[in-house]
Amino acid sequence: FLKWGCAFSPERRNKRKRQRYVEKNGRCNVQHGNMRETYRYLTDIFTTLVDLNWRCSLFVFVMAYAVTWLFFGAIWYLIAYCRGDLDHLEDETWTPCVDNVNGFISAFLFSIETETTIGYGYRVITDQCPVGTMLLLLQAILGSMVNAFMVGCMFVKISQPNKRAETLVFSRNAVISLRDDRLCLMFRVGDLRSSHIVGANMRAKLIKSKQTQEGEFIPLDQTDISLGFETGDDRLFLVSPLVISHEIDSRSAFWDMSQAQLEKEDFEIVVILEGMVEATGMTCQARSSYLAEEVLWGHRFSPMMSLAEGFFDVDYGAFHHTFEVDTPSCSARELSLAAARLDAHLYWSISSRLDEERWEGTNAFQGKIWGFCFPPPPISKEM
Repeated sequence: FLKWGCAFSPERRNKRKRQRYVEKNGRCNVQHGNMRETYRYLTDIFTTLVDLNWRCSLFVFVMAYAVTWLFFGAIWYLIAYCRGDLDHLEDETWTPCVDNVNGFISAFLFSIETETTIGYGYRVITDQCPVGTMLLLLQAILGSMVNAFMVGCMFVKISQPNKRAETLVFSRNAVISLRDDRLCLMFRVGDLRSSHIVGANMRAKLIKSKQTQEGEFIPLDQTDISLGFETGDDRLFLVSPLVISHEIDSRSAFWDMSQAQLEKEDFEIVVILEGMVEATGMTCQARSSYLAEEVLWGHRFSPMMSLAEGFFDVDYGAFHHTFEVDTPSCSARELSLAAARLDAHLYWSISSRLDEERWEGTNAFQGKIWGFCFPPPPISKEM
């Protein structure tokens, strides 16, 4: 590393506060304002109700039934009032529309019994009320629709895989260190449940504002961070915690970023894990993010797996632990150029040494060495 002109990185950066685009728990920190086409929420009312928080969902659920019961109860009371059933409560010769409806409360109870198909048998519609028969059919149909709609909303909301994402954990910090003599950006992901995520795949985005060559400012521009899409390394078998690695090459957004520059940068790395929940078959997505100050240069994740009797033991107590390792502080570009210069120096040193041996050695040795790489040059007669 000293030959390449890269020093080690013992210093830590000062913490800076930055507004997150995605919170550590995966919640997107974006609020939509000044929306003029709010009617679009009503065109997709089912999704709107599912997306509500639990407090609002329970309120809508209760009000949907309460309003329909009160509405039809008021209509049943209005029918009884208009027909004069309330004026002939003691007349045994009078046939009312609904037996034993003597006020609004009894009409409301009859509405509940009709819509919920309880049928206690005390209040019952008679055959002398055609309007009541039509209203009974209408309430039965609308009641079934309300049941299907509200129960469907609650079922979808309960079965949403959002809670499954809470058992998918990401390391608190990302690290940059050497892996196979290449600088790599790494973070760790793990699954706390024994039921696995089927077809899990990992994606990452670099969120950073930039200005184009034409002077256009793009806030929160998103750039893909390769996690091995070409080689299939982004598709995970998430049985035990894995360290996800991004090799910083010439196509990487971190190609020209050194440790000193990293301490001055202002960006956010959003990582997204998607897969299908094995127990329910529903798609699950877990998200997290790393700010620039949460990327530790010259660190590596601590091992957390050991071999026990008949199984592999995973110690989640070391999930977030990192330790410092020797890492050059220069950028990946500078590291690559330094390695290329070192290789070139070794190549020319070996070539010069071979040239000396060629001039001092015999013709047979000369032909053997040069014939290995390329045909030997002609030897002058003067030699």
